[in-house]
Amino acid sequence: MPLQSTARALKKPLRLDDEVRFLRSWIEKPLHMGAVMPSGKVLARTVARYVDINSKGPVVELGPGTGAITDALIAHGVEQKRLVLVEFDPGFCALLRERYPEARIIQGDAYRLEKTLSVLDEPAAAMASGLPLVTKPMLTRMKLMRDAFHKMAPGAPFIQFTYSVVPPIPKSLPGVQTQASERIWMNLPPARVWVYRKG
Repeated sequence: MPLQSTARALKKPLRLDDEVRFLRSWIEKPLHMGAVMPSGKVLARTVARYVDINSKGPVVELGPGTGAITDALIAHGVEQKRLVLVEFDPGFCALLRERYPEARIIQGDAYRLEKTLSVLDEPAAAMASGLPLVTKPMLTRMKLMRDAFHKMAPGAPFIQFTYSVVPPIPKSLPGVQTQASERIWMNLPPARVWVYRKG
């Protein structure tokens, strides 16, 4: 194998490794994990496309896991140094620090954003979430979105994907604009991306 190919293989482990990590974490803590497998490429690209790369401020990702959506955000044009990755699992945090050395990795609870994101010195330009919202009570979901809006610039998107057929947060909230992607059948399981903006 040429030296360049070897270096590339060492830098980016096989996707199968990520799937094994996800499965192990899911078996150990099923309610903390949004999925059994990392997000597929089409789903990750769909999430990333809702982020305006010309916006100012950090781009926050909640529950990045092994970095499937993080990769899509970078490929979309978000500079790595703008990324703030909030991950609960210490093993995933170690992996993220290795893969994204310029990003800010915060090991913390995404459901306590006021505390977890107290380090932000400017409003976030976007927030992308891979959290398993549908496993949480509706009041917890609403609090998460309210706290996210407090940490974001006016009109910035809160982007949440879900495997559920219903929206993870009601789409008729006063003062909140909602949009949804088409159902992404190529993802396993099929998913949809929901975007919420405070008007």
